[in-house]
Amino acid sequence: MQTTTFLSRLLRRMPLIFVALAALIGFLFLGRYLNFETLAQNRQHLLDLRDQHYLLASVLFILTYALVVISSLPGALILTLTGGFLFGLFPGILYNVIAAWTGAVTVFLAAQTSLGHEIAARIAARGGVAGRMQAALLNNEWSVLLSMRLIPVLPFFLTNLVPAFVGVRFSTFALTTFLGIIPADIIYTALGNGLGEVFSRGEVPHMLIIFEPHFLFPLIGLAVLSFLPLLLRLARRARA
Repeated sequence: MQTTTFLSRLLRRMPLIFVALAALIGFLFLGRYLNFETLAQNRQHLLDLRDQHYLLASVLFILTYALVVISSLPGALILTLTGGFLFGLFPGILYNVIAAWTGAVTVFLAAQTSLGHEIAARIAARGGVAGRMQAALLNNEWSVLLSMRLIPVLPFFLTNLVPAFVGVRFSTFALTTFLGIIPADIIYTALGNGLGEVFSRGEVPHMLIIFEPHFLFPLIGLAVLSFLPLLLRLARRARA
C-alpha cells in the first residue's frame, strides 16, 4: 500500500522533476553560451544556416527558445533579441511569441499538475499573509498576470511558477501570457533587428540599452495600463 502511494506521488511529480532535470542540464551545458559574446562569434554561421535552410533554422530556433524557457535559464531575453536579429521584426516576433508562450505554459502545467494544486490548497487553508496575498491575486488574476508580463520585473521562470502554486486557472494564465508577452517582445525583437549594425561596427551590444527612454517608457506605460482594471475596482469599493 505504501509502495503504491509512493509510486502514485512520484508519477504526479514527474512533470516537475523533468523540468528540474532540464534546468540542471541546461545550467551545466547551455547557460554559459546564452550571451551576446556567443551570438557575436557565431552570427555568420547562424545567418548562413538561415539563408540555406530557412525552415530548419526557424524550427530549431523555436525549439531552442522553448527549451530554454522550460529549463528556466536566464536567456529568454537574449533569444528574443536573436529572433529579431535572424528573422527581422516579422516573422521574428511570431517565432519569439510562439516559443516563449510554449515554454511558459509547459512550465506552468508541469508545476500545477505536480505540486500546484496541493500548495494552493495549503496556502488557502493556513490563511495569514500568504493566504491574503493569494486571495488578492486570484481576485485580480487578469490585471496582476498582465502586469507581470508587460513589465518584466520578476525573472521569467518565476512568473511561470508562482501562478501555478497559488491556484491560477490555466486558461487565464495561458491567455494573459500570450497577450502580455506580445508588447515587450515587439520592442525587444525590434531592438534585436538592429543588432546587425552593432555587429558590423565590431561592437558587442549590452542590455543597458533597454533603459533608454524610447524603449523603457513604452514598457512602463503598458504596465500602468494593465493596472487600470484593478484601480477602477478599488475606486468603486472606496465609493461604496
